[in-house]
Amino acid sequence: MKYRHYILKRKIENIFIFPFIIIGRLIAILKPLKNEYQVFFFFPFYHTGGAEKVHALITQATGNKNCIIYFTRKSKDTTFKNDFEKSGCVIKDISAFTDNKWFYFFNLIYRGIITGYINKQIKKPVVFNGQCNFGYKISPWVNNYTKQIELIHSFNTFSWIRIPFIQYYFKTIMISKIRIENHIKQYQQLEIPEKFVERIEYICNGIQLPNETVPKKFNDPLRVLYVGRGTSEKRVHLIAAIAAAVQNKNAQITFTIVGDVEGVIPNHFKEHCILKGNISDENELARLYQESHVLLITSNTEGFPLVVMEAMAYGCTIVATPVGDLPMHIQKENGCITSSIDADKVVDEMTQYLLQISTDKFQLEVISNNNLEYAKKHFDIHIFNKKYQNLIC
Repeated sequence: MKYRHYILKRKIENIFIFPFIIIGRLIAILKPLKNEYQVFFFFPFYHTGGAEKVHALITQATGNKNCIIYFTRKSKDTTFKNDFEKSGCVIKDISAFTDNKWFYFFNLIYRGIITGYINKQIKKPVVFNGQCNFGYKISPWVNNYTKQIELIHSFNTFSWIRIPFIQYYFKTIMISKIRIENHIKQYQQLEIPEKFVERIEYICNGIQLPNETVPKKFNDPLRVLYVGRGTSEKRVHLIAAIAAAVQNKNAQITFTIVGDVEGVIPNHFKEHCILKGNISDENELARLYQESHVLLITSNTEGFPLVVMEAMAYGCTIVATPVGDLPMHIQKENGCITSSIDADKVVDEMTQYLLQISTDKFQLEVISNNNLEYAKKHFDIHIFNKKYQNLIC
């Protein structure tokens, strides 16, 4: 299906949606917002996830009491809710209405309510969509003079969901240079006008660097860490398989897994892993990064994971698959990138690398120091903050 067909499909859908928009606009008139807002943020979740952490950092950099955040999907936990609250923004969780498949008409009505609020602002606001389906669906109903910005983390289902709506976005922010190339190829295949390529802008994610790092104990047995979700693309079961294979050769090497992953790890591998569950305490997570020597990434798709930046900032060696921008940042002096994403090869190559590095303490220390310096040079949150402030504020 070419771009023009996406546009035609959207226009036909909007004919049927229009009555619900009118109902929503009437409700917005009867129950107006009490305050004016400079920025309307739309995010799906505040639960555990790298994207959610990035979204929270963006609101902290650009938000204040005159900005409002809408969460449109039901979150599995509250890991990053407090981080969003630190922004000072007004927070509205409307997921009870916009994420209910049995009463989907509420979602349609809320499109009218929210766009009614946006269009009634006296001063032109900014609408920021952090990879949020609801954010895309409302974009045609927002006044043309309102600046809309979208953030894309990877090349995934949203890369197709967004196609009928890209004309409404002033800027498309992407965090991965590889994913920019993927999207440009997609645009060419769909015969999307060149002007939309020109709206794409690269902004690398950033992190708050540690004020100080305690030297790692390289003479201790190797400590391997995973931090993230248990979703299918992360392939956490491979980490458990690697743990079993490594410990069959060296039982002293430990594997710690942070995140809600228990349900995706086969029972016969669980004895090889220390399962921490979700950790919302930043100090506790920092302690784990500090104590660990290696971070594992076994994903079959990524943009550029925030956890890699965090781990490098604490001097961890990175062992990862060749996905997204990882090969751009992880060279031999930073760790190891596997030859492919094939599951068997990933398990075998990561197992061999971990066993080798566990006996080479000097190399482990050299890589640790390299990554500390690399993080300081490339991932400082102040660079990230400045770029988003220039874009949104």
